[in-house]
Amino acid sequence: MGKKRIYELARELGMPTRDLIAALERLGMPGMTTFHMVSDEEAEVIRGLIAEHKGTLPSEAGVAVAEAKPVEKKAAPAAPPRPPVVAVLGHIDHGKTTLLDRIRKTRVAAEEPGGITQSIGAYQAQVDGKLITFIDTPGHRAFTAMRARGAQVTDIAILVVAADDGVMAQTLEALDHIKAAGVPMIVAINKIDKPEANPERVKQELANLGYIPEEWGGDTIMVPISALTGQGVDELLEMILLVAELHGVSGDPQGPLEAVIIESHLDPTKGPVATAIVKNGTLRERDVVVVGTAWGRIRALLDHQGKRIPAAGPGTPVQILGLSGVPQAGERVEVVASPKEAEELVEKRLEAERAQRMARPKLSFEELLRAAQEQTKKLSLVVKAQTVGALEAVKLELGTIQAEGVELEVLHAGVGQISESDVLLAAAETQGQPLIVGFGVKVDPKAQRLAEQKGIPIRTYEIIYDLTLDVERALKRLAGPEYREVKVGEALVLKTFDLRGVGRVAGCSVRAGKVVRGGKVRVLRQGREVFVGEIFSLKRFAEDVKEVPQGYECGIRIRDFDDVREGDVLEVYVLEEVPV
Repeated sequence: MGKKRIYELARELGMPTRDLIAALERLGMPGMTTFHMVSDEEAEVIRGLIAEHKGTLPSEAGVAVAEAKPVEKKAAPAAPPRPPVVAVLGHIDHGKTTLLDRIRKTRVAAEEPGGITQSIGAYQAQVDGKLITFIDTPGHRAFTAMRARGAQVTDIAILVVAADDGVMAQTLEALDHIKAAGVPMIVAINKIDKPEANPERVKQELANLGYIPEEWGGDTIMVPISALTGQGVDELLEMILLVAELHGVSGDPQGPLEAVIIESHLDPTKGPVATAIVKNGTLRERDVVVVGTAWGRIRALLDHQGKRIPAAGPGTPVQILGLSGVPQAGERVEVVASPKEAEELVEKRLEAERAQRMARPKLSFEELLRAAQEQTKKLSLVVKAQTVGALEAVKLELGTIQAEGVELEVLHAGVGQISESDVLLAAAETQGQPLIVGFGVKVDPKAQRLAEQKGIPIRTYEIIYDLTLDVERALKRLAGPEYREVKVGEALVLKTFDLRGVGRVAGCSVRAGKVVRGGKVRVLRQGREVFVGEIFSLKRFAEDVKEVPQGYECGIRIRDFDDVREGDVLEVYVLEEVPV
């Protein structure tokens, strides 16, 4: 008996996989996934159901699956599909570079000039007439650097895990970066050609982390491959195109320009050279562009093979020549009307940067948390420890911390010193207050400088109790300070005076403690509370005073309260923050 996957059946039926899955759910067959296996008999039933309901099943896009009747009012056409942009991540020595080399050799034109891929940092591979754009990033740091600047370049991430090694420290780091980016992931289980390879162990390790393989009923695509021999690489490329289809990766060549810099350098002969990925719209030679604080009229555009091209559309990697400076990775490319407009925009940005540098305060760890209090109720941690055992101990202790109304999220937990990659991951966090903590580890000097530049607090500890205590304090500060009332004095109202333009003033005798200007006051009438407010003014004779002690008389004006009467008792108190 033969078997067929759902995506293969969708191709037979001539419909997108996501539309077939949606249609089957409506027809009483929920739970189908892209890689769900069906028997020949089940496939025949599905064919019959689709044929029977042809033209009546709505797709995810709101259009009938097949042969829909025309309607008078047409919806705005969706942007056409574009080449997906893919980044490859994983642990060192697990085969990321070998995989990219394999794809280059088999799927990129043979006449590609030597070294051009290294200089442009991206290239396009052709699969069944369709293109895939690969970003040749040096690692997780570059992947996150772009996201830290608000640029989401990557559409799909490939996580490479060696079948003979399994999930390692950098695998976990890569998973955290991919999760933070919020992009779909495909796992490439590499080195299956080795005698000691154990792909099932890799699947189990990833399943233990919450990434369940599709064949086990989960939604994580895992493809066994050998980058060395090429086994399974074609299937991996096919899965990339399938995921792009499922997620509706698209771009309109006529739409507004959306292009992001992925890397840049200063060439001794060409001047500033920047590599961009166009995600929407079209970038053309002679366009006047602004990229961060650099600008210029595009002198030339080069494709991934080093050939000059007049324009670059959605999904295309391209080198830009003609900029006034070297832009940073993650900067957006903006087209403007004229060089004058470009110069004015850049000057405004430079002025804003200068003003920000001058005004930037040197905040302490506690001040940073207090400043974030009104903006967030989540503390986002990056945790580093000396060993795996120490890391597990820290995570266990952090799990015991609770603070009402505040969420504690661990963005990444890893082994080793605090690095630039850790700082970039924390800086990219937009939903919570980021904090990096290290247990028994040091901070890389470059990471320290970057953290100071980006305002990310870093704390290191040698005692686990100190670490958890500080994190608990940080959570409580984010939740908001807790106050307690401290009674400072009591006064009896002897007489009241109504003054024009001022209001009612109470002539009082301080009979206990002291009365302080700005203090809180509780007005008691025959033992019953009638008002709670604040002392607006405090006078002794005609002079304003800060406080009046027991045994003296004074005049008190209560803010927003003109019903104070003779015989009322004024309890005066202050609010003190409960230390955490």
